[in-house]
Amino acid sequence: MFCDLGDIQVHYERFGKGKPVVMIHGFTLDYRLMEGCMEPIFADRQGYERIYLDLPGMGRTKGEDWIKGTDDMLEVVLRFIEAILPGQSFLLAGESYGGYLARGIVAKIGERVNGLLTICSPIYAEREKRILPEHTVLKRDDELIASLSEDEAEALGFSSIAVVQDHYTLERMRKEISPGIMMADSAFLERIEQNYPFSFPLTLTEPFGKPALFFTGRQDAVVGYKDHWDILDQFPRASFAILDRAGHNLQIEQPAVFHALVDDWLSRAEEVENER
Repeated sequence: MFCDLGDIQVHYERFGKGKPVVMIHGFTLDYRLMEGCMEPIFADRQGYERIYLDLPGMGRTKGEDWIKGTDDMLEVVLRFIEAILPGQSFLLAGESYGGYLARGIVAKIGERVNGLLTICSPIYAEREKRILPEHTVLKRDDELIASLSEDEAEALGFSSIAVVQDHYTLERMRKEISPGIMMADSAFLERIEQNYPFSFPLTLTEPFGKPALFFTGRQDAVVGYKDHWDILDQFPRASFAILDRAGHNLQIEQPAVFHALVDDWLSRAEEVENER
């Protein structure tokens, strides 16, 4: 379905009823990235309305000419939220670039966000500011790698990003990551990359005192994990998880731990909600 904002049509998928959870995928991908890792969790939990959107230039949302950078991306997401959840509070989850946008949402309308989850998201948009480990492969199926075409391995980042290179990881990447990459408007996204950081600081004037969960991969060579300690005091109700055997596809490479900790985050958010 589409949300008409006048100057842009935002594609999104909506499942279930109850407490809204807004999900934001990463750069060059689409809603299937978040749907793939989150829907199995909600299969065991009732009472949530899950909202997965496609960001401009990704999935089925067209990248409009007036969108010049991440500030404009954030404006689209904020307007989208207001259009479908007018005045309502909600939970918020984002992966990589989607998590960066999620922190922008908290900075702008944090009073409406009842819980925050980020997965392998950058603290600093500028790559040169990030503390990054070297890319490391901890599990490798050489026969599988040899069977892949060079184009597919490169497009998916299977050889360059994946820390666990096995059949399970590959099949989930094909299902949850590849479709978005194939649909992405590369020319539009190259323009966004020129204005990738927010123009305003993400340092909060007051701590975000609601349940949060920050996932980082110990072997994530894309955004790293050490930078997260710079925001520790801004999120006094946050769990910070550094998972071994996990890179930038943490939700795929460590699915059991991911499921358990997201389940805990939802329980903590419910507890706070019930105390009101």
